[in-house]
Amino acid sequence: MLGYPGLNRTLRDRDTPVRCTRGMQKQTFEERGLPYVSTLAQQNLTDLYELLQWNRDHGITLYRCTSSLIPWNSQFALSELPAYNEIQRLARRCGDLIREHNMRFTFHPDYWCKPASESAETRARARRAIEYHAEWFELLGLPATPYYGITVHIGATYGDIGATAERFQAFVNTLSDDARAHLTVENDDKESLWSVPQLVERISDPTGVPVVFDYHHHSFTDRGYSYREAFEMAADTWQDVRPMTHYSEPACLRDPTVRPQAHAEFVSDPPGWLQSAADVMIEADGKERAVLKLRDAKA
Repeated sequence: MLGYPGLNRTLRDRDTPVRCTRGMQKQTFEERGLPYVSTLAQQNLTDLYELLQWNRDHGITLYRCTSSLIPWNSQFALSELPAYNEIQRLARRCGDLIREHNMRFTFHPDYWCKPASESAETRARARRAIEYHAEWFELLGLPATPYYGITVHIGATYGDIGATAERFQAFVNTLSDDARAHLTVENDDKESLWSVPQLVERISDPTGVPVVFDYHHHSFTDRGYSYREAFEMAADTWQDVRPMTHYSEPACLRDPTVRPQAHAEFVSDPPGWLQSAADVMIEADGKERAVLKLRDAKA
């Protein structure tokens, strides 16, 4: 299956935008508190349902949701929210739609989520983030499995890749069973950071955490492996679950002034072997339009 992450540009551009990305700044959270969080969460979940319906109607069954779904969730338990029963109802409605139509639904906390940091405080923040994303899956009524993944980057090696791997392994052991069951790791987009073979050997083999293969990122950290070789290494970590992959094409192919890591608006040529062996998240600035354009071109 093919899918896209984050906002849906078609729905966002309506006169009344549909989006599940409503958040707030720290000052607003401190001033307006949990009642406003509850209001935003209900709006986000209502619009998420409409977005998932749009995906279903357009044959898109893979979607990565924003981490703004329930703003500031690191600061409170879900059950503390006013109108929690209504939030539960709205979330379960989304989860029922996902399961009824065999959709795949994932999260991807941002780069500030650093589970192998040298800082205990930073690792604690990462743990809270992964745990509340796992709680969102529970709220949706979706089972704890990497099929519904929470994908993180390890990022820096902090000058000692072995020690960093050990911190990550210790970090995984501090997670709840559900959070650990959702957790996946992705290869990075800088030569000095984590490649697929390093993730497989130092992270997945010791912990069982599956590796998400990012096709574009591999061009920065190939370590002498072809795209297909690296994908097959990552795919073997998924055991009985269909692998998840990310595919994008560099914007610098069309505009040499942008940084090499930047994603193009659309994509033209995901390898057939990748699509046949994995679910593919199209990471293009065109979002759902990129998926539809690609699918129409292949028709």
